[in-house]
Amino acid sequence: MIILSEDSDRLPPSASRQENHTVTEAAKLLGAKVYYIPDDFSLCGTAENALWHIPKQAEETLGIWIGYIPTLSRYEAIYAAALNKNIRLLNNPTEHLLVQECDRACERLQELTPETFILTHQNQCQSAIEKVGLPAFVKGAVQSRKKHGWKACVAENLDELEQLTVQLLSLEGRTRGRVLVRKLVKLRYSRTSGEGFPLGREYRVFLYRQKVLGYGYYWDGDDPLKILSEPEKQQVLNLAKEAARRVNVPYIAIDIGQSKNGRWLVIETGDPQFSGVSQIPLLPLWNQILQIDRELKCLNLN
Repeated sequence: MIILSEDSDRLPPSASRQENHTVTEAAKLLGAKVYYIPDDFSLCGTAENALWHIPKQAEETLGIWIGYIPTLSRYEAIYAAALNKNIRLLNNPTEHLLVQECDRACERLQELTPETFILTHQNQCQSAIEKVGLPAFVKGAVQSRKKHGWKACVAENLDELEQLTVQLLSLEGRTRGRVLVRKLVKLRYSRTSGEGFPLGREYRVFLYRQKVLGYGYYWDGDDPLKILSEPEKQQVLNLAKEAARRVNVPYIAIDIGQSKNGRWLVIETGDPQFSGVSQIPLLPLWNQILQIDRELKCLNLN
């Protein structure tokens, strides 16, 4: 398996940069072949130039990208350039888009996830309220603003929803022109962030073709709610498998949360190539990821 990594000390320190470095080092430790690529085309110009140093593989080889959430055009360009080297990323551009943009996956998840209204202009806010009610959780198609606190992503009234919509639509990277207004489901929690956001009982699960590769508590740090009983573990993983079946994308990250009434639900999906690993044990995770390559090679030999 070939790893394309954007790990670089050229970038300023950040949680995402540290995550990319840690994940890349874990892959290397378990024997993956890693090639470093720039995080944008500002210096190299094209995807072909970004991958110039990677030799063409003698036979088709699976690939995984470790990096920052790309635009669709960048993903398409890197995917095509890698394919020209006989490297096939686990998700094609259509599959990547389906799991990375929350509204696309929500269409397939239906009752497994909170009811969602998609808007592209603030004048649609009243319609959103009529569908999902208030208070409502408000996020971009790609990312939320949870790290900025409760008020950055929860609207209590029409005026607040309009303000959040305008703010999010100005952040193209988070929204891609679409704001999601979601029925607010309050999760069980015992802690809050420094900005006052409740750190809900939530788990991230990585899957490949509906097989669980690894799972872990979503938030950093110790939490009395972190440990799952065996029945709870089965509920979380079974829900993740059902969500993966419905979305039908090979490589997928699924966040599962528990509401205050005990119900488990899908919070959102993502492309694991650009998703934080949360508290998923890294070495066992990468051992499972690399096993994908070994199993496919065995199938081809047989």
